[in-house]
Amino acid sequence: MSVLVVGISHNSAPVPLLERVALDADGVGKLITDAQACPTVSETAVIATCNRLEVYAEVDRFHGSVEELSRLLVERAGETTESMLPHLYVHYEDGAVSHLFHVAAGLDSMALGEGQILGQTRDALRSGQEQGSVGPALNVLFQQALRVGKRARAETGIDRAAPTLVSAAVERVLPEGVAGRTVVVLGAGAMASLATATVARAGADDVVVVNRTPDKAARVAAEHGARSAPLERLEAELAGADLLVTCTGAAGVLVAAAQLHSARPDNRPLAVADLALPHDVEPAAGELPGVRLIGLADLADELRETEAGREVADVRRIVGEEITAFLAARRRASVTPTVVALRSMATDVVEAEMARLVARRPDLDDEAREQVLHTLRRVADKLLHQPTVRVKELANETGAVSYATALAELFALDPDAVDAVTRPSGEAVQ
Repeated sequence: MSVLVVGISHNSAPVPLLERVALDADGVGKLITDAQACPTVSETAVIATCNRLEVYAEVDRFHGSVEELSRLLVERAGETTESMLPHLYVHYEDGAVSHLFHVAAGLDSMALGEGQILGQTRDALRSGQEQGSVGPALNVLFQQALRVGKRARAETGIDRAAPTLVSAAVERVLPEGVAGRTVVVLGAGAMASLATATVARAGADDVVVVNRTPDKAARVAAEHGARSAPLERLEAELAGADLLVTCTGAAGVLVAAAQLHSARPDNRPLAVADLALPHDVEPAAGELPGVRLIGLADLADELRETEAGREVADVRRIVGEEITAFLAARRRASVTPTVVALRSMATDVVEAEMARLVARRPDLDDEAREQVLHTLRRVADKLLHQPTVRVKELANETGAVSYATALAELFALDPDAVDAVTRPSGEAVQ
């Protein structure tokens, strides 16, 4: 069995599409039920946020499982398969582990390092447990992911990375400051809310939050004493702005160079901080007279030298360590049932041969029988010692070869016997 992730997020899809696949608690429950009904799926958990929908599943094969889980997301979007598939991503086995650990640590969030995703990951585990869809594999995986997320926040200041990013961008693109200025914030997610709060605290005279969904824009604006406007009003709002901060998470360009030129034909100065990935603003806009544009790529080197940049690097190191340790432990555990089955087989052989000897030599006294049995067991142990030690060592090496499978094939081990020495909790017998 293997872990598979099929998902869609702000990194892969435009906001309108994410809005169509957004699920409430009942929707999550139905998605779990539908995923569990797939013949290749044995366990399911779903992470559902305003900018992410991911199905984690324990599956018995890759092909077939991907198609089935993808179909479930396509159905919820109300899109054709052809139009939806480019926005889906798939992670399998080691890649699935790596992805979940990055998500829980806040490294895959729209607002880098935000802590809300840790609670959402916990909710996904709890929902799966309550619905009975989370078994040994996903329980262990999600529990470890939660520990990774907690460790990242306990040992670093990753929660401060996003505010530092916004402040650095604004300072670079508008060094004279935002006090008394008019600011347009394009977006309504976590990063947009952070940007709105940052410029409001810095003394901006007028802050307007623009978003495709008016209700979301209004909610963010209300939280920070700003005003809101629908996306259709963007060009009109840009006409009087001094600073534009964009962070929508859309998959394509939202602000074209021609649109900026149309909004500001007088070429009045406009500072633009594009904090989206991929970018919201067409790069050619930076060549327009009066426009000063900065993007995440321009900030990368500078932020790497800041405390926030070092915090992100530290979190990446922690996540890397945890991924390596988890995968190594999982590979070691995967061979343990085979090793136990092999030793059980050897024990059965020794006992069978001892019984045959006793039947042939009934004159052997108890002491002689004990000595012979002891010798047979020592011979079996010595013969099996090196192969079992090496198979555990080789299990730590990545690659396509399954040494446990090879061992089972070489010694003709009964697969049912191997399964029988795995505890119900999912942990192999040591």
